[in-house]
Amino acid sequence: MRISVIGCGYLGAVHATCMAKLGHEVVGIDVDGVKVAALNSGQAPFYEPGLNDLLAETLGTGRLRFSTEISAAVGSTVHFIAVGTPQKRTENGADLSHVHASVEALIPHLRAGDVVVGKSTVPVGTARDLSKRIAEQCPSVALAWNPEFLREGFAVRDTLEPDRLVYGLDDTNSGARLILDEVYAQALAEGRPRLLMDYETAELVKVSANAFLATKISFINAMAEVCEATGADVSMLADAIGHDARIGRKFLNAGLGFGGGCLPKDIRAFMARAGELGADQALTFLREVDSINMRRRSRMVDLAREVCGGSLLGQRIAVLGLAFKPNSDDVRDSPALSVAAQLQLQGAAVTASDPEAVPNAMLRFPDLTYTESVEEAVQNADAVLVLTEWEHYRSLDPQFLKTLVRRPAIVDGRNCLDPVAWRDAGWTYRALGRPRAAAIREADTVLASRFSEGPLSGGATAPVA
Repeated sequence: MRISVIGCGYLGAVHATCMAKLGHEVVGIDVDGVKVAALNSGQAPFYEPGLNDLLAETLGTGRLRFSTEISAAVGSTVHFIAVGTPQKRTENGADLSHVHASVEALIPHLRAGDVVVGKSTVPVGTARDLSKRIAEQCPSVALAWNPEFLREGFAVRDTLEPDRLVYGLDDTNSGARLILDEVYAQALAEGRPRLLMDYETAELVKVSANAFLATKISFINAMAEVCEATGADVSMLADAIGHDARIGRKFLNAGLGFGGGCLPKDIRAFMARAGELGADQALTFLREVDSINMRRRSRMVDLAREVCGGSLLGQRIAVLGLAFKPNSDDVRDSPALSVAAQLQLQGAAVTASDPEAVPNAMLRFPDLTYTESVEEAVQNADAVLVLTEWEHYRSLDPQFLKTLVRRPAIVDGRNCLDPVAWRDAGWTYRALGRPRAAAIREADTVLASRFSEGPLSGGATAPVA
């Protein structure tokens, strides 16, 4: 099938490439000529494991190409809208200007029988409005809403092997359903669940999932605050309640909280839309979810000050991790980068490191000192902060690192290190929600089983883009 994908940012570039991998003939369209040129050369403008290899493979087949011209969509049967919906500059609501502009630009190039498919995360009611606009100009063109559920770092797999397919349709017996079934024929043949629903419910699926996951992350971080006040251990607490099948262990790792370009702005937009609909009281709890999440950043700065003897002024701080989660170079609303900047503003000399996110971090906070080398970052440091749970940081050798620092003090912002190993090596170890010294030594042995869940279980982002 011939497919166009409008918008080639994170979502669109991954979707276009994966659709070509599934055998479709795909054109990705974006107004950014630099981005399009990079994609046509086989280089994604962001870091996503496996994507560059898949780009090279699918470009080589001739089934995939990228263009800056919206007219390139002519001849495609399915047109995916995958543009960004960022938070508005001065309010919580979502900026839908890119969505509306894309649809308006596409309308003159639509043909009878085409299907426009929304994948962008939008406030409930958007699809209904767009369907009316399309019907005015192209009565024989259908609109479907097909939300994505990508996890950064796993986006290729999540697109090729989705855990469910959601179709938001005006009529569940329409031809749009049959065309989407053809697009996703491989996933359906593998038995992936397909859920048919109206536009409004499909829109709510995405934002509701994000709101639930954000709430779960902030819940355990709220418990971390209580644990710090009482001397309890939040990691032991999470392990115990995670055995309850009604709760589960995933997304119960206390730490620095969630960030990225998706979860924070989506829950804020959800609150804003609920207010517009007169249902704001239903989502007041999300204000506290957001507040708890932001407090984690200030608490991390407090712990850094504590291990530095009560003042950050003139202290050399090594920050390990800048991306909002591992296996990503995304620093949008990153708790790690926010903490690094706050430390610098309070007088610390910060050297920050990340395997992938340094270039993006430099664009946002050029005043920090950056390096991709852990050894350079920790040289003569008074404190080391682990703020993104990259595997490379989780497996650091505390004995070796001790030979490089000026003061062996480490603050574990993701509860991803083994406290026993670091304390035994002579380090002052502090972490969010954990006591100054473990009351029960054996408690720390559960770390390995906890992190066998992978990055999905961390206090990072929901399994969406």
